[in-house]
Amino acid sequence: MKDIDADEMVLLQKCIGFLNNIGIETTFRKIGNKSFLPGLLINKGMIIIDKDALEHPGDILHEAGHIAVVPAIDRHGLSERNIINRKDRESEEIMAIAWSYAACIHLFIDPFFVFHEQGYRGGREYITGSCREKNYIGLSMLEKIGMTANEKHARRLNIPSYPHMIKWLRA
Repeated sequence: MKDIDADEMVLLQKCIGFLNNIGIETTFRKIGNKSFLPGLLINKGMIIIDKDALEHPGDILHEAGHIAVVPAIDRHGLSERNIINRKDRESEEIMAIAWSYAACIHLFIDPFFVFHEQGYRGGREYITGSCREKNYIGLSMLEKIGMTANEKHARRLNIPSYPHMIKWLRA
């Protein structure tokens, strides 16, 4: 288990406030070794946080991305166990990455808070590099479901483009 420093705790609280504000519930309780990510668990569309087991507070935004990008009808039944069996699992994973990057930008949090060295199976540099170059992974999928707009589409609509989000939760 990693000791969470004061700065990370402030960022975690900022993320929790944001998530609760947009309609993604969070709660604190012990979860032991029952989760894929240490200290975080999705159960019935809610993020459960075990502060004593949490290793990477930024993981909360990626997990929230999973909840945010599933259709609203599926959201309250979403759990860590059924995410892996969803028919759109791969596209939802990519959208969760794009969503969590947008959340970092929205919250003025360094994306490395989410895309830390121990995550993303060594793909963190690819993800953050593509974002720096504005070759956003998952943008077209988020756009297709009405959550954001690319630069061209945003100009036509006279709205900010991704990483700005039109809405934070999928209908």
